[in-house]
Amino acid sequence: MTDEKLYELLKGILDEISEEQYPEIYFRIVTNIDEESQLVYNDAFSIAGQLHDADGAEQLPKCVADFLFEVYELEMKKGSADAACDLGSLYYTGRAGEQSYAKALEYYTIGAKGGSRQAQENLGYCYYYGRDTDVDYEKAFHYFALGAFDGHIRSLYKIGDMYRNGYYVEKNEKEAFYIYTRCAETMTEEAVPMVGADVMMRLGDCYYDGIGTEVDYKLARQYYQRAEVMFYERLEEGDFLIKECYEKVVQRQNEIRRMLESELPDFGWLN
Repeated sequence: MTDEKLYELLKGILDEISEEQYPEIYFRIVTNIDEESQLVYNDAFSIAGQLHDADGAEQLPKCVADFLFEVYELEMKKGSADAACDLGSLYYTGRAGEQSYAKALEYYTIGAKGGSRQAQENLGYCYYYGRDTDVDYEKAFHYFALGAFDGHIRSLYKIGDMYRNGYYVEKNEKEAFYIYTRCAETMTEEAVPMVGADVMMRLGDCYYDGIGTEVDYKLARQYYQRAEVMFYERLEEGDFLIKECYEKVVQRQNEIRRMLESELPDFGWLN
């Protein structure tokens, strides 16, 4: 894609969208172009990556979705595994207008074969939950292991889930608890906004249900509280996939609060 065409496409998007409705998309395009000289400061794939998750609470406007599809397909022709993964994610969520697990699986598979660790992790999810394919825990474990070896916390805690439930591997709750704890200990500041809530929720589950450790409702509440804050922030940004998780940690806190309050002394001697 020439710089001239890229500029025209981006300028066309600005002319079509509302800055009030899509402030992040608008800002990211404006900071990438110089209207006076008609220059574009980044390449098309880099800009597509900036727009991919922008204004996440809204469906992507068609002009932006069309731009992403065009850029990703061009990059795929050049052999980009990451572009195939990104294209798959648009179909997985349906945010670009069409939701299709079948197409997501197709593009994730292309990306995974090309070496994209993110595509491999995403394939793990497809096989774990049976997204337009049969549930296959062996394949899920294989792809999660690839991600975990490469430092992906999300892949690592999913392996913890498999030990917790006995999927493909022998059930081992202590191993699951160890893995969740390891995720919390090794999580970088950069990773916290993306996976922190998931890890905190799982540690909360362990202390709530005694999974691999002793039941401790006070610790469980602390982890659920931390998860709630992080899930809420992700919901604000448009991550609708974690809505049930958010509701769960709130409900669990309410249950724990009632249990702990019932154990408080009544201070009857004060009357």
